[in-house]
Amino acid sequence: MTIVNARTIDDALAALAERPDSLLLQGGTDSMVQMNFGRLDPRAVVSLRGIRELREWRALPDGSTFIGSGLPYASMEKGGLAARLPALAEAARTVGSPQIRAAGTLGGNLGTASPAGDGLPVLRALDATVHLRSATSSRDVPVAEFLVGVKRTLRAPGELIVGVTVPPAPGWQGYAKVGVRNAMVIAIASACLARDGSAVRLALGAVAPTVVRCPAAERAAAAMLAGGRRPSRDDAREFGRIASSECSPISDHRSTAAYRTHAVAVVAARLLERSFHG
Repeated sequence: MTIVNARTIDDALAALAERPDSLLLQGGTDSMVQMNFGRLDPRAVVSLRGIRELREWRALPDGSTFIGSGLPYASMEKGGLAARLPALAEAARTVGSPQIRAAGTLGGNLGTASPAGDGLPVLRALDATVHLRSATSSRDVPVAEFLVGVKRTLRAPGELIVGVTVPPAPGWQGYAKVGVRNAMVIAIASACLARDGSAVRLALGAVAPTVVRCPAAERAAAAMLAGGRRPSRDDAREFGRIASSECSPISDHRSTAAYRTHAVAVVAARLLERSFHG
């Protein structure tokens, strides 16, 4: 196995240009597990942990937020980034153990593209853009297009996920997930809701081949909340019911499809109600 310990983005891109099939290793919280079980056997690895530029975030002049692909979840839980993107902070706090949050990254979530990735519903609900670079070019891809399917993305061989940009996100936002226990758990179903007045955006995780938005539920919410109206309990339940009809869960070793559908309905309704109570 050839291992390159990159110190700059250019170092990493040069290594990828030479070996486009290299495994990109940031926190390793998923890849190392796969290697330990013999499901992954890379011949070349590019370690990104030493690239300081990837481990930073910054506020942009237009109100957007840039987050480096190597920023660990532990840095999203509180502070300035959490104040700007509270749903991301909530999602970060649900990721594994403190040790996992110190190593795991948003770029890893994107690269792995598991439908259960905790950061992905937040990026989808907030219409984030993924930034990709290779040795010869760069491109920006909406996260909705970047995530193609179960563990499949638009990242081409030789490309590096540099980071994401989240547009200005006024209003309320929140994240919730359901698992088989209260902590250190992979989501059975997850959701991020962002509300600005009557405009609602809802994204679901772990209940389809990739993270999905819920346009019918979003339209229903806009009608329910028109004119500054607050949702009744029945409104919230109807919103959840519509959201649950827009996912396509499967049954597996962690849950049945029927339970995931029910969980989506409950979580979506609670998030809508929560958006009016802080």
